[in-house]
Amino acid sequence: MSRAAYYKWLKRQPTEQEQVNEQLVTSIQHLYKQVDGIYGYRRIAMTINRQREKEGLEKVNKKRIYRLMKICGLQAVIRRRTKKYQKVKPDYVAENVLAREFTAEKPNQKWCTDVTEFKYGNGKKAYLSAIIDLYDNSLVSYVLGHSNNNALVFKTIQPAICQLSKDEFPLLHSDRGYQYTSKEFKRIMENAKLTHSMSRVGRCIDNGPIESFWGTLKVEMYYLHKFETYETLQHAIDTYIEFYNNERYQEKLNGLSPLEYRTQAA
Repeated sequence: MSRAAYYKWLKRQPTEQEQVNEQLVTSIQHLYKQVDGIYGYRRIAMTINRQREKEGLEKVNKKRIYRLMKICGLQAVIRRRTKKYQKVKPDYVAENVLAREFTAEKPNQKWCTDVTEFKYGNGKKAYLSAIIDLYDNSLVSYVLGHSNNNALVFKTIQPAICQLSKDEFPLLHSDRGYQYTSKEFKRIMENAKLTHSMSRVGRCIDNGPIESFWGTLKVEMYYLHKFETYETLQHAIDTYIEFYNNERYQEKLNGLSPLEYRTQAA
């Protein structure tokens, strides 16, 4: 630093913003001590802004209060909410056998499966589990349920297996969700002689086809309506999947619907 810059710094006057920040820090520290540290930056901001409003002063943004409290080393002493979930160690994992080879030469050669969430009513949730065939992107099996649990996934795969012929043993690709890494799911796969493939950690694109279907389903049906009940959501999903499989023509399927393309192959 040059000598001139140093003496200029000594003589400088704090800006208006710096002066306001000094006043805010004093108010924050006083209020924090007054309430024994139980207030976080949001309540600190609300309390200070109420006082400033009475004094005819402009309100300050809570983010500014947050920054100043962080500089002062102040945070609420009340306990933080604990996470409601526990990380479950998988019983087993499979390699990414599919390796993003999203094409199949015949029906029931490669399947993808996943679960997605829907909301209805006043914050209620429903979960859709589905299996699609990479040969024609048709829905092989799907189940809507109230809970994202093992039973939902098992109810999805069992009907799909039942419709296979004796010489069909598809590769089934999934993510590493706890349902797919459970011992029971592994047993179902082994009994049906299916090959299990799993996405790598943090690589959603490894299961790209069904992720793409979720996007299509939500854009073309779910986001266009407001569902108040589980039953109306179920009906809308049933209707859309019927339309998707039988009437939604796709350019990559030579202008045919998935099941038309599948029938042509047969």
